[in-house]
Amino acid sequence: MKITLRYFASVREAVGLGAEPFEVPAGVTTVGAVRERLAARGGAWAEALTPQRAVRMACNQVMCGPETLIAEGSEVAFFPPVTGG
Repeated sequence: MKITLRYFASVREAVGLGAEPFEVPAGVTTVGAVRERLAARGGAWAEALTPQRAVRMACNQVMCGPETLIAEGSEVAFFPPVTGG
């Protein structure tokens, strides 16, 4: 399954990307599992997306929790709790 990942504000600055296509590994079915998989990349990814860091998530432009299911073509976004305009 393929989805699109988007990163905003300090998360974007940390990982050096605004967006990327992502091939979801087998068994990854939720937004939280996507976050865990990205953090497992290590380095800046682990620091920006660690569970200990407050990061908001959205799926298909709707705020969501880690239990939200993803589907083919979903857009998943990560951003800090407060973003500026």
